[in-house]
Amino acid sequence: MTVEIIPSKAGGTVKAPPSKSMAHRLLICAGLSKGESVVRGVSASEDIKATLDCLSSLGASWNAEGSDIYVTGTSEPSVVSGEALHCRESGSTLRFFVPLALLSGKNTVLEGSRTLLSRPLGVYADICREKKLLFSQDGSSVVVKGPLPSGTYTVPGNISSQFISGLLFALPLAKGDSEIHILPPVESSPYINLTVRALEKFGVKTEHTEGDIIKIKGNSVYSPADVSVEGDWSNAAFFAALNELGGNVKIAGLDENSLQGDKIFTKHFESLSKGTPVIHIGDCPDLAPVLFAVAAAKYGGVFTGTRRLKIKESDRAECMAQELRKFGTAVTVRDDSVIIFPKEFHAPSEHLYGHNDHRIVMALSVLSTVTGGIIDGAEAVSKSFPDFFERLGEVGIEVKCSEI
Repeated sequence: MTVEIIPSKAGGTVKAPPSKSMAHRLLICAGLSKGESVVRGVSASEDIKATLDCLSSLGASWNAEGSDIYVTGTSEPSVVSGEALHCRESGSTLRFFVPLALLSGKNTVLEGSRTLLSRPLGVYADICREKKLLFSQDGSSVVVKGPLPSGTYTVPGNISSQFISGLLFALPLAKGDSEIHILPPVESSPYINLTVRALEKFGVKTEHTEGDIIKIKGNSVYSPADVSVEGDWSNAAFFAALNELGGNVKIAGLDENSLQGDKIFTKHFESLSKGTPVIHIGDCPDLAPVLFAVAAAKYGGVFTGTRRLKIKESDRAECMAQELRKFGTAVTVRDDSVIIFPKEFHAPSEHLYGHNDHRIVMALSVLSTVTGGIIDGAEAVSKSFPDFFERLGEVGIEVKCSEI
């Protein structure tokens, strides 16, 4: 899909989309509960569909009534005969479900796009080697076989928190007590806190002690619950960015007390509006594209902790640098930092490209509200925010969509 953004100034009120991060977590907890749960306010993004598919493959069932998902869970997740877990392009789904697939003693296949399966899973490969479990990966699938034992799991803290969250979902169902030892430095800790919050809503308790050790009671029971998905600070950042570019948009439906780490964007935007700051994004890598976009339109910026951007839906640092240069912006990408230099900002010299990355498409869309721009590959927004362009229209941005 190609989208043309006509230069226009945003104004009005938009409701924050539901948090994809929390929807994943709440749906998984519901799928592990004995009985029926309701998860309200779920957006039917491609990533969430992947998680629902995988829950079905492990024996849970669900049905949707509007944005409410009714889930009948299974406390003994085990792959349905002949089924594979289809993770599509969702990194969260793949990493959350590997430990759940390991709970049974069955060979379990997890499938996904080649892009997804090129993303590193070495943490799980190391765990399986240490625990003498099967783990095999190629370009089209991952095959695992448990059962996952209770015990001590040591995980580096400077990798995706999704590995730690995956263990947090599975280990309460193991036969004995367990501990996860997280080696410093710990990045993306807010996402670990989101997982702990989701577990608590379904009656599963953990204990986080000094030295970044999480203690987990085995033989736990997930209890059914009626829960709602909170607003998403991460995707709301794209609408807040419109205000940094001259708009006047109010965002409804955000919880100021949320544990979502991406609510830090408010402070980062303030810094970018005043000068050329140094911003560490190790705890909020999903904000990188929109922060880079605002920096390009304002006074530049230096961003550290960017190493993990290489293993997102795209190599986000390199891909954003490539697109920002079309606006006349000078960008230097280093191993763990990105420097955006304040230069003359102008309309893009050629079509922009989304790189099959939802956050890059949305960041480029925000910039194009100032200069105008045509974005190829804009369908990538369906991964997390299917109605993004409709929402832009609601706040006065002129958008023209066309299928190729």
